[in-house]
Amino acid sequence: MSAAATVIDPTNPHTYDHTHANVSGGWLRASVFGAMDGLVSNIGLITGIGAAGASNHVVLLTGISGLLAGAFSMALGEFTSVRSQNEQLDKEIAIEVAAQKRNPVGEQAELAREFQQMGMSEQTAHTAAAEIHSTSVSTRTVHVHLMQELGIDPDDRPSPVAAGLLSFLFFSMGAIVPILPYLFGIGSLMTGLIAGCIGLLLAGGIAAKVSGRNWFKGAARQLLLGLIAVAVTYAVGMLIGVDAH
Repeated sequence: MSAAATVIDPTNPHTYDHTHANVSGGWLRASVFGAMDGLVSNIGLITGIGAAGASNHVVLLTGISGLLAGAFSMALGEFTSVRSQNEQLDKEIAIEVAAQKRNPVGEQAELAREFQQMGMSEQTAHTAAAEIHSTSVSTRTVHVHLMQELGIDPDDRPSPVAAGLLSFLFFSMGAIVPILPYLFGIGSLMTGLIAGCIGLLLAGGIAAKVSGRNWFKGAARQLLLGLIAVAVTYAVGMLIGVDAH
């Protein structure tokens, strides 16, 4: 490796000291929430119907139905939620553009006050605000105002389609775990629960690892929460039972 290739730019610590994960795009939330929801809901579903005395065929049919219904529901809900969020952001952008056209002096003064609240001196804040407002209303000035006033970056918005597809995919991945034994012909309430518990441990551990938390604690917490749902649905299934007639 040449000496030039190892030169470190001390003004850019992200190239040599540390990096940050993308925590604002929404993919982690959609994938983790989808997988956990699929696991817990379908484990609870097959546990309740299995405890009621349903046959393996009925349990499998119930699990597949729960997978498909839940996956489509998650995908549509996530798509609508993210799209509505983006539409609200567009509305806020339009409001800010109109305000800057209507009262540029007041908007510049407002931005200077925001900079002072961040810790800048009065002179530095006014200088920075003036530079940002040095041209007529632009994307730059609008975005800076929105980041200061609302804490959002208009350039960093999640895709509704991607969020919906991720939710569908990961819900399906989670929901299929407890019915895998039934698909392979070794289905029983016990094998379904074992598969589901393994899935809960893995999902909780992976989510904890990605977010920088302790793997074991994340896995144990998710298993505990899942078992609470299993206990409730098992009790309901035992109380109601299946009418053999």
